[in-house]
Amino acid sequence: MNPARRLTWLLTSSAASHLGDGIGKVALPLLATTLTRDPVLIAGLSATQFLPWLLFAAVAGALVDRIDRRRAMIAANTARAVAVGTLAVLVAAGGMTIWLVYLTALVIGTAETIADSAANALIPAVVGDGSLDAANSKLQACEIVGQTFLGGPVGGLTFALFAALPFVLNSAGFAIAAAVLLGLAGTYRARDDAAREPTRLRTELADGLRWLRGNVLLKRLVIVAGLLSLVSELAQAQLVLYALDDLHLSDATFGFFAFAGGIGGLLGAGVAPRLVRAAGRRVVVLGGILGCGAGFGGMGLVRSPLAAAALFGLFAAAVVAVNVVLATARHTLVPGELLGRVLGVWRTVVWGAIPLGALLGGVLTEALGTAAHTFAVSGSAMLVIAAFAFVALRRFPLDDKSDSAVALLHQDPGL
Repeated sequence: MNPARRLTWLLTSSAASHLGDGIGKVALPLLATTLTRDPVLIAGLSATQFLPWLLFAAVAGALVDRIDRRRAMIAANTARAVAVGTLAVLVAAGGMTIWLVYLTALVIGTAETIADSAANALIPAVVGDGSLDAANSKLQACEIVGQTFLGGPVGGLTFALFAALPFVLNSAGFAIAAAVLLGLAGTYRARDDAAREPTRLRTELADGLRWLRGNVLLKRLVIVAGLLSLVSELAQAQLVLYALDDLHLSDATFGFFAFAGGIGGLLGAGVAPRLVRAAGRRVVVLGGILGCGAGFGGMGLVRSPLAAAALFGLFAAAVVAVNVVLATARHTLVPGELLGRVLGVWRTVVWGAIPLGALLGGVLTEALGTAAHTFAVSGSAMLVIAAFAFVALRRFPLDDKSDSAVALLHQDPGL
């Protein structure tokens, strides 16, 4: 099977899973708001969804390096389909509590650590000699189209019609994603286990951490990404309260508010490779962080739904462009047999910061009295992160692939 066809199978599966995930990620907080309006409990839901990345991302990465990555995705998507299907039954039966919503989010998030880690680690094997920037942009586009461009509006509308319906569709999306991967021919193990001495999982985790600590550029990128993740989640976790209470949107129109984020994200994914070719990866990263800050900072100042949606689109475009560059950096710098483990450590830091950011955002909103103020604080903090990133990355040749430049990546030139 040629690389283009393999990539099509992977992207089709990702599109289906992200569509289901997008429906659920709008419907879950809406379901939570029918049970409580406490900003800390609402933020706690977002924290719970991402808590598995803090607890299990490193282990998931090590497992992805041990087993067939395609089969790992099939198993994880099947588990998510069952979990969300069970939730749909409970919602229809009228037996939901906020704690059952939390439990379901925790199960879904745990399976997601395997599914997403395997999907990202599969990219180099699937693409072969193709462009990693283009492939990562397409994977980002699938996530954006599914989770916000289509999934958000569908989640809001179907929840308004019948509360259990979006979770039925969510479960179907995961099931389809698992089935589609059956068409991806080939074996996708990171290494030949038969020709290799067995090692303990703890040893393999240490190998991934040791490699990341030894690569100064990737280490600094993970710090920048972790800070951006923490600060952006201050506001992201409060988005549903910002839309419903500050902008006075309905449950149905909240989904269409996320639609603007989908448009922005698609724009970011589409232009990121061109921006990289025109200006370089460092400029895209720094400009993207500044765009994130401008988007969320502006949302804290406006009260017009249209203006807020446009600014949310700006944030989405900027953060996706940054993500494309960061994904390509990982795929370029990390050896294939270590990719799952290094990605696991990366996401432990970056995605593990999300629960902390979500909880801090809930406390901040409760203290400031409105989610809009939390968006203003988040946007301001991102401008500080952009300045830090400029200093931390200024001496690294992000676009130079010469031997001397690669050697520099393993040296610390100092801030």
